[in-house]
Amino acid sequence: MPPAIVTAKVNEAGTLQITLFLNSVDATTALAQKLAGQLQNGDTVFLYGDVGAGKTHFARQIITSRLAVDGVQEDIPSPTFTLVQTYETSQGEIWHADLYRLTSIDEIDELGLEDAINDAICLIEWPEKIQDSLGSDALHIHLDTHDENTRNLVLEWQHDKWDDRLSDIVKSVETQ
Repeated sequence: MPPAIVTAKVNEAGTLQITLFLNSVDATTALAQKLAGQLQNGDTVFLYGDVGAGKTHFARQIITSRLAVDGVQEDIPSPTFTLVQTYETSQGEIWHADLYRLTSIDEIDELGLEDAINDAICLIEWPEKIQDSLGSDALHIHLDTHDENTRNLVLEWQHDKWDDRLSDIVKSVETQ
């Protein structure tokens, strides 16, 4: 059974929102790989969810996909302890940040994340710690697990740059 669109709506704040039911780890991986092909330098993706919801898995699949374009296979560690991991690709730099252990908003400057958001693709886990200060045009992805393999994934955005990019992804889900 392929992923299914559960809801698509615009909320009162003008945020577009699509909820997908992903019935397997493979469906989650496939969605991340499709999104990877749509990302451009300067894009920020905020990843929300409880511990174990699949945020790191989703980010790893995006990074792996982008590196594969250059023929690179690399172990993608979780940045839980380093806070940030960076990857160079022929298409530009990718920053993967896990802000779970961030203790102060001041650490954002030390990490260089604010500058990276303007130039690189930034995948940020636990963005609740900074979202008010960075990423006003970010794509927000909320992951909610049902069991170890299935989850709801909610895509939310306000900036119109995501409209066309995500419509291709949504169409591919609808036709599976």
